[in-house]
Amino acid sequence: MRIEIRRTGGFAGVERRAEVDTSARSDAGEWHALAEQSLADAHDTPPLGVPDGFRYQLTVDGRTVYCADPRLTDEQRKLITWVMKEGG
Repeated sequence: MRIEIRRTGGFAGVERRAEVDTSARSDAGEWHALAEQSLADAHDTPPLGVPDGFRYQLTVDGRTVYCADPRLTDEQRKLITWVMKEGG
């Protein structure tokens, strides 16, 4: 599974991207479950965020969805944090 995150917005408006390929990871099952739940709870179009808040584009194996602070689910927040840390 290939997971890509694109983060935009924030006070400085700097875009950041990161990606992780889980195919060779021993913890791939945990990543997959987190990604599936994150996709299920996201939007098909970019939601309105808050001024200076971050907006996210999540792409998992070619499927793209959107979410924004401060309305991230716990799963989305965890997935975004993991991908930004591991793939950034």
